[in-house]
Amino acid sequence: MSSPPEKKRKTAASTPQSQPTSIQSLPDDLVLSIVARVPRLYHHTLSLVCKSFRSLLVSPELYEARSLSGHIESCLYLCIGCDTDYRMFTLCRKPDQTLTSEEEKKKSNGYVLAPVPAPDSYPAYFSSLVAVGSDIYNIAGSHGSSRVSILDCRSNTWREAPSLGVELTSVSATVIDRKIYVVGRYTDEESIFKKTSLRCWTQKHKLGILSPSIAARHKTSFSPAEPHLLTEKAVAYNSKESRWDPVQTKLACIMLKDSHCQIGNVMYCSVDGRIRWCDTEVSSWRLVKGLLELGNFPCGPFRVKLADYRGNIAVFWVKNFPDDNQRKMILCAEIALERRTSFEIWGKVLWFDHVLTVPTDYELIKALFLNA
Repeated sequence: MSSPPEKKRKTAASTPQSQPTSIQSLPDDLVLSIVARVPRLYHHTLSLVCKSFRSLLVSPELYEARSLSGHIESCLYLCIGCDTDYRMFTLCRKPDQTLTSEEEKKKSNGYVLAPVPAPDSYPAYFSSLVAVGSDIYNIAGSHGSSRVSILDCRSNTWREAPSLGVELTSVSATVIDRKIYVVGRYTDEESIFKKTSLRCWTQKHKLGILSPSIAARHKTSFSPAEPHLLTEKAVAYNSKESRWDPVQTKLACIMLKDSHCQIGNVMYCSVDGRIRWCDTEVSSWRLVKGLLELGNFPCGPFRVKLADYRGNIAVFWVKNFPDDNQRKMILCAEIALERRTSFEIWGKVLWFDHVLTVPTDYELIKALFLNA
């Protein structure tokens, strides 16, 4: 009568313990569906798991699945450079969030810049990099060039695009209504003088000359009032009416700096170590209040970069190590904005972090925001 329980115990003892299922053992379609739901901020961490995940993260199938499921997210990129070496990074979460002390937890918010492929080993400038849709364009980055290359930010891979059709120097580009407007100087074969050409380059890569020669030196920017292109002589090209108009000199001279961004109809710029703002209602530059905890930003166009980040300001800046003259740190902060009156905008620091350490020779080129 005692044998059945004995047999039962033997059966239980011989039954192997179930093992946890690895995600890699799941069907490919299910793995694709799971990974498509992982926020892009964690893609860098996921790429460190195994080679198959790294391949999946740059596959067109993943981004088709993300698009179909509505997982399109905001992305922040930063280009830095030194001489002929240019590098691209994207903001993500740190792979290891294990902080050993309360002091370390207070110092870090868990953000880091992860490397992505560089812009094809040729120069990139603030005025030659623009973002449209899920792509970053590097337009005629080198002097006397007609090349255009595109970084697909869904897979972080570069590809060549049709050229501008004319070799330009001093190139400056901006995006208006999903069209890229390019201003650049070129040498007229029938003249010893350089001329300035304004061209429109759409995502379909159709190129048309909109205006012949104008001012000698120029940069482009998006005026808060209307879609205008600014030159250093304070004139603007009205793309809707195809004409050149004078613009407010005080507004133009600040917008020509490389440490600015536009959010809505407000322009923000780093001036004298502080973030200031201006729009069509307020003709003077005013201080964004409430940012004392960040201190003063360094002066110089290659030391501070601003970008629209989901309607907030993302600001990158450099800071020297107190005991290391060979390296410097890059910091990043996200600032929420609140307009309290017509003449007053307040900022609230949501987070800031030391996101990258670089050799002292490297400079900040441009920060770019897009959805991918």
